[in-house]
Amino acid sequence: MSVKHKIILTYTKDLSVEITDVETLLLARERISKYKITLDISSKPLKNKMIEVFTKLKYTDVEESKKKALFELLYSTVVEIEDTNIEKNKLEKFILCDLQLKIFPKIREAFIQILRHSGFPEANFSGEIDFLKLYQQRSNQ
Repeated sequence: MSVKHKIILTYTKDLSVEITDVETLLLARERISKYKITLDISSKPLKNKMIEVFTKLKYTDVEESKKKALFELLYSTVVEIEDTNIEKNKLEKFILCDLQLKIFPKIREAFIQILRHSGFPEANFSGEIDFLKLYQQRSNQ
């Protein structure tokens, strides 16, 4: 059974694109296919049965290099939880998995557009993020 909820609002809380110089841009354009996505999801309770969920997306070169670009987006989703007595693990699954499945396509598209407007016209992400698998891995820790 899913968590009864209502998305109140979504917004870009923070955005960072760091390309120190044109040399870094050219090198990053050559290496962009080697960049990796990392995802961090956290939340904080608000008043009136609401929570703010933060989805942080980072796109960085995994190899050590002094010349690399950094892309980071922190996306916030404010959600009203309509269920009154929800179990902690059910709410955690909702935040880490179910809600992400709903909002991530919008986050992904915004992030790709930012990359393209930052000098990476061919930018795209291959593959999908398996939020259920990530939730299960986190639950087993």
